[in-house]
Amino acid sequence: MAKFSKKIMGKEVGDASVYAEPHTMNGKPLTKTRQKDPNMLTALESGVRSGAKRVSDGDPGADDVKTTGMKIRGTGAATKGVMARGPMA
Repeated sequence: MAKFSKKIMGKEVGDASVYAEPHTMNGKPLTKTRQKDPNMLTALESGVRSGAKRVSDGDPGADDVKTTGMKIRGTGAATKGVMARGPMA
């Protein structure tokens, strides 16, 4: 099956894979490497390019999201954000 490029107003447009398969700067084909979860890396494995850690987000897969709370005063016509869910001392 032949691949064809697309010309619009005299310019070649379209996906780059029409012209060349994905490759590295050396011309070698790309290999897919799966990165480890940044929160699971040890201190020695962690570096500048290891990705952002979810320190304040916690575990996104956790099912313990608090949905109850106390209705706060002075919300007026607000439709969102009228419940306080944090520690109320």
